[in-house]
Amino acid sequence: MNVPASGSGGHEAERPEGGEFGVDAPKVLVVMAAVALLLVIICCVLMITNKFGAGMVTMIFAAFFVLCAFSYLYTTLHGKFVWWADLLDDARLKGDEYAVDLGCGRGAVLISLAKRLTTGRVSGIDLWRSRDQSGNDIEAIKHNARVCGVEDRVELNTGNITTLPYYDGQFDLVVSSLAIHNLKAREDRRQAITEAIRVLEPGGKIIIADISHTDEYADWLTEAGMESVTLQDLGVRGWWGGPWMPTSAVTASRPGGRG
Repeated sequence: MNVPASGSGGHEAERPEGGEFGVDAPKVLVVMAAVALLLVIICCVLMITNKFGAGMVTMIFAAFFVLCAFSYLYTTLHGKFVWWADLLDDARLKGDEYAVDLGCGRGAVLISLAKRLTTGRVSGIDLWRSRDQSGNDIEAIKHNARVCGVEDRVELNTGNITTLPYYDGQFDLVVSSLAIHNLKAREDRRQAITEAIRVLEPGGKIIIADISHTDEYADWLTEAGMESVTLQDLGVRGWWGGPWMPTSAVTASRPGGRG
């Protein structure tokens, strides 16, 4: 089921204060900026040599890549915090949930989630690879949890999301942000979804935001018997450089629970 992006009213300040959350896939942003700079240089050379037509065309392409870079930077530094606030609002948390963040990085989602908990806790697991996020390191997320005042509600593990070190039905909520697509093999992505379901207790919820393969995730969740499976386009705030690289969210609930 496809639904439109939810509203973002009131969430402009959802980025946890004091935290430093880096840039997602920093090499992509560097490439965009480098191409824009190179095109500007070429444009200047063309203009100096009186090739004004070619220079103007080159400047248009340079402006295009600059806009792409700004779109990417906006989404990684601000936009993702807004739509995760909406997704967590929609989850209607009570505050006593035990949650896990698959591929937690420097804690953008994990800390936003922890701030909504009172007696609950959130576990984060990652391989801490800097190519996935700048400065991605377990010490970075420990620092962020501490300065954001949620250290007592957070626990961290180093590991692969295809073989989670948790027991069956351990969590009320499973979240993942921009992580599962990093698994290149289709069977690995499917195994990550299978593991997410395994560690979710009956009546629990899954929320996955990603830039690709979300149709697959929705299909696999449905095949596994999950309920209320929805696929949601997160809109312009989820554009990584432009509409050709959008973010979508998949949500689902596990049948059962105490009602």
